[in-house]
Amino acid sequence: MTTQKLNEHAEEIREQFAEHLSVSVDDVEQRLDTLVNEYQVPLEEARRSVTSHYLDRAGLERDDLQGGSQSAAIGDIDTPEEWLTIEATVVELWDPQSDSIGQVGLLGDETGTIKFTAWAKSDLPALEEGESYRLQNVVTDEYQGRFSVKLNRTTTIEQLNEEITVSERTESVTGALIDIQSGSGLIKRCPVEGCTRVLQNGRCSEHGDVDGEFDLRLKAVIDDGTTSHEVIFDRESTESITGTDLETAKNMAMDALDTSVVLDEMSEELLGRYYEVKGPAVGRYLLVEEFAAVDAPTDVDDLLIKARSI
Repeated sequence: MTTQKLNEHAEEIREQFAEHLSVSVDDVEQRLDTLVNEYQVPLEEARRSVTSHYLDRAGLERDDLQGGSQSAAIGDIDTPEEWLTIEATVVELWDPQSDSIGQVGLLGDETGTIKFTAWAKSDLPALEEGESYRLQNVVTDEYQGRFSVKLNRTTTIEQLNEEITVSERTESVTGALIDIQSGSGLIKRCPVEGCTRVLQNGRCSEHGDVDGEFDLRLKAVIDDGTTSHEVIFDRESTESITGTDLETAKNMAMDALDTSVVLDEMSEELLGRYYEVKGPAVGRYLLVEEFAAVDAPTDVDDLLIKARSI
């Protein structure tokens, strides 16, 4: 990665700690450079690692940081750990499943809907169902391709007098399933409450080495003959489309002493087949809520070759 690009990310991280810790851009950039260019760590994971380093030095939690908060529409949210300002209506409030959560529910604007969580320790004013608000300094998060926002102690809440129309972007795609991406099959997630990140080699990018919890998912590509669409099947839809439930997948992996056998079998079953999938579009992903197998066109040789060669 270029020095200029790393410098931009280093400056963003430094700004987050401006009020808490004396950090130089050069120091941040050097740490990023070591992780990204020397150890080939993905940039987003490197950013989280470096941020965690400075959080430990400052004795802070991630929610204590106040990053540069830019305005965004809900439908445009496609990156975790961004600090944003959104204007939205509270579509629905749910009962919190933990004492650590003050409020949880669904926010919406004219571009879509998104889950929100407000931590109890943040001591924020309560949001009311059906009311519209300007929420400054919320933090984005992601789980199985579904993005959410977290309200923290730096979040400011301003009630709006205007009505915000709420809609959800729903799409339908029909085509050949030509690829199943890495991070699919039998995976492990971080068990820390509110995290659920997928582990890499037994390690969570946020919480380090943890004893993960098994889950199933598919990150697939469906080609409609013109465009390739990235789609995500959660555990329920993965079990349905493959006919393999979580316990069966765990037993397969245990017998083979290798979790990759689960993905291999799923790939053999699904690649080259045609499906119609429907669900909300979040960022570049379509999150599958409904699917059905469909008949393939008469001439499928090209797509089958493409599917088997990826």
